[in-house]
Amino acid sequence: MDFDLPQDLLDYLDELDAFIAAEIKPLEEQDDNIRFFDHRREWARTDFENGGLPRHEWEQLLVEASKRADKAGHWRFSAPKKYGGKDGSNLWMAVIRDRFAAKGLGLHNDLQNEHSIVGNFPFVAMFEHFGTEEQQKEFIVGGFERTRRTAFGLTEPEHGSDATHMETRAVRQSRDGVDGWLINGEKMWTTGMHVATHVATFCRTSGEDGAARGITCLLVPADAPGLKVEEYLWTFNMPTDHPRVSFTDVWVPESAALGPVDGGLAIAQSFVHQNRIRQAASSLGAATYCIEQSVDYARARKPFGEDLARNQAIQFPLVELATQCEMLRALIYKTAWQMDKMEHVQIERELSDKISMCNYWANRLCCEAADRAIQVHGGIGYSRHKPFEHIYRHHRRYRITEGAEEIQMRKVAGYLFGYMGPKRAKYAK
Repeated sequence: MDFDLPQDLLDYLDELDAFIAAEIKPLEEQDDNIRFFDHRREWARTDFENGGLPRHEWEQLLVEASKRADKAGHWRFSAPKKYGGKDGSNLWMAVIRDRFAAKGLGLHNDLQNEHSIVGNFPFVAMFEHFGTEEQQKEFIVGGFERTRRTAFGLTEPEHGSDATHMETRAVRQSRDGVDGWLINGEKMWTTGMHVATHVATFCRTSGEDGAARGITCLLVPADAPGLKVEEYLWTFNMPTDHPRVSFTDVWVPESAALGPVDGGLAIAQSFVHQNRIRQAASSLGAATYCIEQSVDYARARKPFGEDLARNQAIQFPLVELATQCEMLRALIYKTAWQMDKMEHVQIERELSDKISMCNYWANRLCCEAADRAIQVHGGIGYSRHKPFEHIYRHHRRYRITEGAEEIQMRKVAGYLFGYMGPKRAKYAK
């Protein structure tokens, strides 16, 4: 067994650090762009008079950073080589995300809207596995060229974790001799609709409520007649680009179907593992940042003429958090490495529980570390002049999105007790 990170990965981390210092940090500091990261960050980012949407200047800054990273060969790192990427592995992405988040807030990596100079592209995997050749050209190539952007419409106002009970319906209907689908229903948390060209809309097309089969994914143009953004939902961490969207007699042709008709649930689950392991790595990095900042502060702060760090009430909580970080880092890296050795379908059957362990524990750990950092720093920690409140508010959402931690714990329990996964055969006897 060798736990050393590959030398070429370490070299690439150095290359990324150099790129950030030369290209991204100066951009962050010019034209008062630092307002998006200092104590003004929430106000600077949020257009409160326009539904709480991200300000145009904020999103343009992120685009400029990603364009520079793309020119340098970093932004598409995780994408297949045929789309200009480097076939970046899950292990490398986990290490990069951990390293980036551990640097703290910055233009290099700001997860409030999933921005990073090393991008994450879950839709690429989705279209690669389920899209037609025409759809791959339109949505993968178009995505990288910024002519296509797809929002994700699965959750509904009355249905979140119970997605198979969705009420959005699509029925077959022909128009002008063209076969297609007529959609009626509502979706919730359809992130990115303010800039999306399409929304991947999951609809019940057959079967009973609760059935896994009978759900179809339809690619609906954002400007389709009958599609309406009803409201943008303000959240714990602003700005918001998470709307409730209604579909009233929205028609799309048969060619809008992504993947097999009635087999759309597999599409919704297709990229969850990539997202969860990378999200876990980001939460781990952010937790590490909170701990390290707290240690530095406790060594520098001298109440009553003595280092705050000498107080065991300061030491022991940080010791426990640091211990959890070390154990979790080993599990995340190992799990990402195992993912790289498996086929896509095999991951769901054999490794999904470990991915869920990494994800729910890392997200919870980050919230605990941010809360502890606030406590260690006292009044200044509670202020917006330190980033801990921002980190807490952002990473708190990860305990709900990508599968609530309770749902992920159910997955782990299913594997542990043999209701699913490798142990199932053992208890089926």
